[in-house]
Amino acid sequence: MKPLAVLGTSSDAGKTTLVMALCRILADWGMKVAPFKAQNVSNNSAVTQEGREISRAQCLQAEAARVEPSYLFNPVLLKSHGNGSVQVIVNGLVYKKQSIVDYYAEIDHLKEQVKQAFSLLQQRYDLVIAEGAGSPVELNLLHKDLANTFVALTFNTKNILVADIERGGVFASIYGTLELMDPVMRGNLIGVVINKFRGDRHFFDEGEKIITERFGVPVLGVLPFMPLNIDMEDSQSLRNYQQRLGEIKIRIAVIVYPGLSNYNDLDALMADAELYVELIHAYRPLAGFDMVLLPGSKTVIRDLQWLKAQGLSKEIQQFKKAIFGICGGYQMLCNHLHDPDAVEYETACVETGLGFIDDNVVYQNPKILTRGQYPLFSYPAIRGYEIHCGRMAKYPLYFQEGCIAGTHIHGVFDDDTFRGDYFKGINPDYQSYAYGAYREQEIQGFADSVAENLDINTILKALQAD
Repeated sequence: MKPLAVLGTSSDAGKTTLVMALCRILADWGMKVAPFKAQNVSNNSAVTQEGREISRAQCLQAEAARVEPSYLFNPVLLKSHGNGSVQVIVNGLVYKKQSIVDYYAEIDHLKEQVKQAFSLLQQRYDLVIAEGAGSPVELNLLHKDLANTFVALTFNTKNILVADIERGGVFASIYGTLELMDPVMRGNLIGVVINKFRGDRHFFDEGEKIITERFGVPVLGVLPFMPLNIDMEDSQSLRNYQQRLGEIKIRIAVIVYPGLSNYNDLDALMADAELYVELIHAYRPLAGFDMVLLPGSKTVIRDLQWLKAQGLSKEIQQFKKAIFGICGGYQMLCNHLHDPDAVEYETACVETGLGFIDDNVVYQNPKILTRGQYPLFSYPAIRGYEIHCGRMAKYPLYFQEGCIAGTHIHGVFDDDTFRGDYFKGINPDYQSYAYGAYREQEIQGFADSVAENLDINTILKALQAD
């Protein structure tokens, strides 16, 4: 079976969620499916069983496909490190910190890593579904493009083009992409998917006719707008979160610093009808909240400096109710943050923390990448993962005293028992809910909706054609 590439007319067209849905649909049809993204740019990552790091988006797609996540699914991951530099992760391990210019200078080396990963997946799976990145027709970048043109041409993929109708200009975006697309990729195009459609589907009948007859491309489906509140791929996607508000028991202030990472820790909170979650992007008084959450950070020292410059550090230090830190946010709660080898910051430095935890953080390589069940707080086994360079001598895994708590472990709030007990400690009327069941319902419901509105049989026939 030929591999499939899901390309987009733009960023945020819906490639990630369409790949996720296709993984679930085809897995339910008995196929062994592997998601793939040659190069991803995201601070939202997770740890695989291999002890490697990949984008959360590919982990979500693997979950939908009912397969174990692997570093092969995302061989190149870029994490913003500020000042025009990126942390380059190759095959799940930190390769080096580079400027964008230096990164592109090594693109041929990275292409070989992508080829090896994709080839291995083809040997092990019935079908590989490759997600593109941005647009496949950024003409000035085609020779540097790993996720679109390189994969499509190297592996002769069959292609689907996804267009976001909500942002407007859907016809121009489709037509322009088709006109500029590489002829081989254009020849392998199965059809177009219109995504994020609101309202009566029949209002687009004329639009479908225009695309089919004037552009010469079949429309494979018109997908309704469906918010998916799990594993957002980038921080901009946080704007698309839709809370399930009911009877609010607890108000949470989430500090959104510039280097925010691993915001999937917010998923279980955003989906909780008893919690009101407000994202704090700049200074504001925090006294009206019941809890302050400091989530993960890719640039902990810089984000701590941002807290101080905003005046939020003083608000947090004067906050008399629950404060919880996760990973980088946990480190900010300590006395001092030491970076003698410039692992975390641009230069060697020592930064004063918020002073809630009597411990110091020292940044060292290699990055800690572990996944499993951890003894946290009073619980013998909470499932999660670690992904950080900061070491703490006294409290390496967690801390809890009075209103202050935190942990290096991502995913702690996914645990129903811990989440229920923690929030009942803030408000005894809190009831909790089953997050795992909710998450599976979100994935399956999204996939079922796609299956109802997408011509899967035409896609499969194209993949099976000689």
